Amino acid sequence: MRRRYLLAVATVLFALLALLALGALPSLLGGGGEVYYVTATSVESENGNGEPIRAENLSENRFPYTHQAIEEGISDAYEEGRFGIKESFTHTPSDEFGELRVREGAATPGDEEGVLVVENGSYYHLEITTDPGE
Repeated sequence: MRRRYLLAVATVLFALLALLALGALPSLLGGGGEVYYVTATSVESENGNGEPIRAENLSENRFPYTHQAIEEGISDAYEEGRFGIKESFTHTPSDEFGELRVREGAATPGDEEGVLVVENGSYYHLEITTDPGE
């Protein structure tokens, strides 16, 4: 009877350690997938493309790809996992854009991909792209 309980506890501990390893080391799940960047293109003004999101209202910790794209023109690369598992454990550019669209739906200009953001009076059109040169 005790052996059965010991086996059950060991199985639960193994499962918890496996989940911890997947969450703590998501880079091991990467590689081989599509690479994405967030790019920021400066635009003249709103041009009737919707109500822009104010960048100062976005937390740098919660929107790291967005902030880096505004500051540098392009964010760091995000590489998808091979089997779609990595996305469950990491923060992606798609997560940021999804949240921006939910919070500020008017900032999505028409049917275009991307989001309109304003920072210090400068307007930017942000997009997720697979080519850093776009």
